[in-house]
Amino acid sequence: MTVYVLALLTGAVAGLRAMTAPAMVSWAAHLGLLDLSGTWLAFFGNVWVRWILTLFALVELVTDQLPSTPSRTVPVQFGARIVTGALSGAAIGASGGAMLGGMIAGIIGAVIGTLGGRAFRAKLATALGSDRPAALIEDAVAIGGALLIGVALR
Repeated sequence: MTVYVLALLTGAVAGLRAMTAPAMVSWAAHLGLLDLSGTWLAFFGNVWVRWILTLFALVELVTDQLPSTPSRTVPVQFGARIVTGALSGAAIGASGGAMLGGMIAGIIGAVIGTLGGRAFRAKLATALGSDRPAALIEDAVAIGGALLIGVALR
């Protein structure tokens, strides 16, 4: 049951910031918190993949602040969040022998994170009178959530 909850939460992180979840999974694999050896997801443990995903996650934190960035609910953005949520959830699930269940939980979490994150940020931006602080709070929630999931994998 814990594997499914962690996969769902990882998907939700992907819904908030698409690249944060796979970067966390890659670091968790590197640190030995996720055993992905013998699975097609073992690539997450590769040093190049880890640093590329980390770079993408950092770039996403910057580009999210730009006014020209499209909504997370446009098909390409939404699709990317579902894919990264599915892959990240599958990796969490694989560590507990439930890759398919983890993938499904990751997809559900990504949808929840995408739609819920958009609604939360809109309300927060209205309350704060500006989108930038709301975006920074959302960044903190995504990063903090990823770190907590990583700790829970221990």
